[in-house]
Amino acid sequence: MENITIVHEFLLLGLTSIQKLQPFYFMVFLIIYLTNLIGNGVILMIVILEPKLHSPMYFFLGNLSCLDICYSSVTLPKVLFNLLSTHKTISFLGCITQLHFFHFLGSTEAILLAIMAFDRFVAICNPLRYTIIINPQMCILLAAIAWIISFFYALMHSTMTARLNFCHSTQLNHFFCDVKPLLELACGNTVLNQWLLSVVTGSISMGAFFLTLLSYFYIIGFLLVKNKSCRILQKALSTCASHFMVVCLFYGPVGFTYIRPASSTSMMQDRMVAIIYSAVTPVLNPLIYTLRNKDVMLALKKLLHRKLFKY
Repeated sequence: MENITIVHEFLLLGLTSIQKLQPFYFMVFLIIYLTNLIGNGVILMIVILEPKLHSPMYFFLGNLSCLDICYSSVTLPKVLFNLLSTHKTISFLGCITQLHFFHFLGSTEAILLAIMAFDRFVAICNPLRYTIIINPQMCILLAAIAWIISFFYALMHSTMTARLNFCHSTQLNHFFCDVKPLLELACGNTVLNQWLLSVVTGSISMGAFFLTLLSYFYIIGFLLVKNKSCRILQKALSTCASHFMVVCLFYGPVGFTYIRPASSTSMMQDRMVAIIYSAVTPVLNPLIYTLRNKDVMLALKKLLHRKLFKY
């Protein structure tokens, strides 16, 4: 019979065990985190303050920026603290809480990206009825659905993980608490947890991804059949290009991590990929949207001009 012990805390092994590299990693992740806060914060401020951006597209963009700030804040502050600390532990309750909010916010972003693709589909394929279909009430309803579904999805993972018994080492081979590395430490039958991770997580992420692709296929097909003009097609798709780049950056690493079964040999790969979707992607989102979106750039210049020449 395995020796089951009550776990009060986990030791996060982090990104590297080489002490000399930890200050370097600290500076890199500090810059990434501050860039994320500033970039997404600026977009959120522009969307709120600029009346011309009070439209469904920018309402969802504001939601995405808010999500990216919260998403990286779930993991990066603890990573930064651990890189400077010799006591790299996290309490059991803190670990489950981090796991819950990580999946909650990540799932919300996946669904929100699909909603943003649907918004572009209606705007391009049915422009005359766009304001009727995607009205303010519908925007709030769609955003609320994304947040509520994701909350209960994350609650499923946090509850199922919290019920596990841990009888092996409490050294977590990751830089934050996630389901897969915790399953590596659990004893007993974890088949249901593995199944929920692969099937439910895969269904939500890949389902949202395919709905996003379907929206773009309809947009391309509609424009080719209706207009038969490459110029119009190129102009319409340019408005969707930013969103599509964000979709690829988000779904690629997520699919790589959660659809494959957990294994000890994949933990190193998972840790590297986790850096992309938990730290790098939230930083790239505001850069992609700002640099490729004329309306956001004009609003930013207008806001800066207003602040600089206020007096």
